[in-house]
Amino acid sequence: MSVATTSLTELKHNAAPPVKPGDDATDLGFYSGASFSLAMRVGTMFSQSTLVPKHYQGNPANCLIALNMAKRLGADPLMAMQNLHIINGNPGWSSQFLIASFNMCGRFSSIHYKWVGTEGQDDYGCQAWAVEKATNDTLEGSPVTIAIAKKEGWFQRTGSKWQTMPKQMLMYRAAAWLVRAYAPEIAMGLHTAEEMLDMRPGPGGVYESAGAATITTGEIQGRVIEAQPVAEEEAAAISPATLQAIEVELTRLGTPGHLPPELAEKFETGDPGELTEAQGRKAAARLNKL
Repeated sequence: MSVATTSLTELKHNAAPPVKPGDDATDLGFYSGASFSLAMRVGTMFSQSTLVPKHYQGNPANCLIALNMAKRLGADPLMAMQNLHIINGNPGWSSQFLIASFNMCGRFSSIHYKWVGTEGQDDYGCQAWAVEKATNDTLEGSPVTIAIAKKEGWFQRTGSKWQTMPKQMLMYRAAAWLVRAYAPEIAMGLHTAEEMLDMRPGPGGVYESAGAATITTGEIQGRVIEAQPVAEEEAAAISPATLQAIEVELTRLGTPGHLPPELAEKFETGDPGELTEAQGRKAAARLNKL
């Protein structure tokens, strides 16, 4: 009776080739067939979920981009999607998510805040700081004051949270400046949603300080009304412009993608995308007053 034997040389020859980074079928990516195919399947799955924000539903491409960004940050994909807001057609992180990503990256201490000036006065401001663990150096961001907010036009903007919760807005803005100064790779070149609401897109889509030229939600609503015949508005599905106006206000109120309870009860839905055009205009007008 003979026993089959296999030499070490034959084992090496018959072994599967080593897997290169990005070639693993369990790795989401863009640069190999297997990883891209997997990413597309996962993106399609997310696009079919009602738990993701409206701008991802039915849009596998948006989901795929969000998956890639979540992978680079080491974040949960759904968490990244919930915190990546679309303002005037441009993506921006929520301030809370940007702060959390910085705190959890492992390279720095948690963000701390130093207050300057007199509360209630224009010189009142906030400076964010953290300690770099590798060097034990204290890293300080640029201070943000109410005077700066007024000069840049953030404070005067219609519906501005700078007037109702200035301390929170100072902390958000100071933290965003610190992250972009010392860890810009975490922000991936994006502004925060709160910053984008305070700014307007200039030539080529580049965001600039809003100043006195800020377009209000009311102006957006007026343009929508002029563009669509009144006779069709009752049954017409909500237009992209009206939906965008609502999303801007919901993001300002801290509830992106979800109508507040009073409007959800009135229109029998909490999803602004399910409103008619007429309902959408009424909702936008009401939100603008909150």
